[in-house]
Amino acid sequence: MSKVCQLFSGSSGNSILISSKGHNFLVDIGVSAKKCENSLFNIGIDPDSIDAVFVTHEHTDHSNGVRIFAQRHKTPVFAAEKCIENMMYTGMLNDKVVINTVDNCMELCGVEIVTFRQSHDSVDCLGYRFNLQNSRSISVCTDTGYITENARDVLPGTDLIFIESNHETSMVETGPYPYHLKQRILSESGHLSNFACGEYIKELAQSGTTRFILSHLSRENNTPHIARQSAVCALSEIGLSENTDFRLFVSEPENSGGGISI
Repeated sequence: MSKVCQLFSGSSGNSILISSKGHNFLVDIGVSAKKCENSLFNIGIDPDSIDAVFVTHEHTDHSNGVRIFAQRHKTPVFAAEKCIENMMYTGMLNDKVVINTVDNCMELCGVEIVTFRQSHDSVDCLGYRFNLQNSRSISVCTDTGYITENARDVLPGTDLIFIESNHETSMVETGPYPYHLKQRILSESGHLSNFACGEYIKELAQSGTTRFILSHLSRENNTPHIARQSAVCALSEIGLSENTDFRLFVSEPENSGGGISI
């Protein structure tokens, strides 16, 4: 049995736990190391048991606690080469951390990890697919302005996906954000909208994906209800029913309900 849990989600910080056969991985630590440790303890996970931290990109809402956590628990960190260089330059990593460059495909603790490029305004942004020992697969696809061809090559058939459903486009357009920030969010190197998320999960559902976790929701330009309804309506367009053909979850800014078994 494998288990996943979105510990934190959104612009205030992101972190995902993936557990399988006694091995634990984190994707991002965008909160303080202490806050991440407390969240892990709350769901019965010892921070010392984390086998690796995989970083998607260098933005602080994904990397803020990586260095201190990794130093404290002697946890190796994996990220794209340009991301590592940037984090070293800014002090988000240092030579006291065991750092590894990840690219394309690797194996760790019997788990195959396949990366794919995202379209985001960072030096390099990766998504991850974890092919577990129980023949299940879990993917993380957040912080992208659109679904890249690389992602479309890697993601079909994943059993469960954390997928960005960041904003409702009309809320961004009519909201209080300054023009330049609206343009950033809506651009091809910004964040995935509810509509774009819904269009892509239809493809994933047809490839065999049955569990969707909507992630990285904007507090200002989205609501859990709108994101959920958008996804459910999209899947209903291809004749699928919630809790019969698929299960849908919406990540909270901070986990309060434990994890999901797969």
